[in-house]
Amino acid sequence: MWQEFLQTVRSFDTSQQNVITASCVIGGGSLLIYWLLTRRRMKTLEIGDGWWGLGEKPSRSQENQMIRPFQVTTSEKEIQDLYRRLDQTRYTPPLEGAAFHYGFNSNYLQKVVTYWRNQFDWKKQVKILNQYPHYKTTIEGIEVHFIHVKPSHILEDQIVRPLLMVHGWPGSFYEFYKIIPLLINPPGRVSNSEDVVFEIICPSIPGYGFSEPPHHQGFNSLAAARIFHKLMQRLGFEEYYLQGGDWGSQITMNMAQMLPKSVKGLHVNMVFISKYDLGAMVSLLLGAYVPWLVGLTREDARRMFPFFKHMYHILRESGYMHIQATKPDTAGCGLNDSPVGLAAYILEKFSTWTDKSFLNMEDGNLERKYTLDELLTNIMIYWVTSSIVPSMRLYKENLSKDPSTAPDAKIAVYVPTGIAAFPNELLHCPRSWAKKKFKNIVTYTYMPRGGHFAAFEEPELLAQDIRQFVKKVEHLN
Repeated sequence: MWQEFLQTVRSFDTSQQNVITASCVIGGGSLLIYWLLTRRRMKTLEIGDGWWGLGEKPSRSQENQMIRPFQVTTSEKEIQDLYRRLDQTRYTPPLEGAAFHYGFNSNYLQKVVTYWRNQFDWKKQVKILNQYPHYKTTIEGIEVHFIHVKPSHILEDQIVRPLLMVHGWPGSFYEFYKIIPLLINPPGRVSNSEDVVFEIICPSIPGYGFSEPPHHQGFNSLAAARIFHKLMQRLGFEEYYLQGGDWGSQITMNMAQMLPKSVKGLHVNMVFISKYDLGAMVSLLLGAYVPWLVGLTREDARRMFPFFKHMYHILRESGYMHIQATKPDTAGCGLNDSPVGLAAYILEKFSTWTDKSFLNMEDGNLERKYTLDELLTNIMIYWVTSSIVPSMRLYKENLSKDPSTAPDAKIAVYVPTGIAAFPNELLHCPRSWAKKKFKNIVTYTYMPRGGHFAAFEEPELLAQDIRQFVKKVEHLN
């Protein structure tokens, strides 16, 4: 066949042969360029492997992959130790009219501690924590804790989508307790087979809550992403959805970069930008005046400008990050020893990160969006597990080097992505900026209210946005 083809070509005159040759070169070149672009598009993060257990990794050992039921427990000894420490607390009087501008106001702190000592029922909260099934399994040498909640009732032809939800700092798996029932049950009173229903897996990041802390240096978001992929595979899932905020956003993004074939969709309520290109800089210069000219919407401009005012707010609220990214163990010593110090350090974030205007309130408006029982339950998860220091180390492991040079900074995200932009989030990322990292944004929602702790503060809004995102993804497939 090829000989006949060559003889036919040779029978053409020179000009015809030149046309054929040029066509072949152009066609071949186009295929080569397409292959190179496709190859670049499909670039993924190297999964690698790790060992975070005590000592060196045992040679030729088969890791115990058993999934073990777990329950949160407490004891009278634990409670009495807490009471003793609460009773011995020393307070520094606040400056007059300082509200929360200098940090947690000690007048209100005394009210919180009084409630904690005399009315908060930790045993009751333990029962609430245990309302969902808890498990532990050993991955890369450390015990990983997670809850796994399935729908109680599904229709015969209804598809249940697995959804991994990852918390951040200073939160915990408990942040998702209010949103879980909204996701595992149909949205309306009358269920039908087209309703989006989930089974929820909420792990504790290693070093947080009831997950064992890593025993070696270097445990960053990439390591957490790899471990959570192993967790989902161990549970028998081949494809699943991901959702996260704060560190959970970074970890789930890394999961999408590692194994995009396993990730049906990624939903985040915070977007990390590790480096800003020239286009972003131009947006900052001109966005306040002609937002439409630089790819910003009016809502983007409202949330981002005046720029220096927002930058001041970010600098004011990021002091903790510099400490935790440099000397977490030093700062953590006092927090791990004093429950009141721990509460002040964490609860101040739940005030200011929920709404920056809460700085002006004597009580930080903490009880406007949360109950003291909810807030203190999260504190107790840190306290009884002594996890504040290892939780803070995640900043050191991720930020001790320039994030813009990290492996994940050079790789885009190609899985279907949904972004819920809450108005009081610490950093606003316009869609025009986000799409430079996330190449397949299916939904981008300007949420009407809410701040950093979306699932904890506005569970209904977040659940609705997750459902809408997943519905669109399912219709695309």
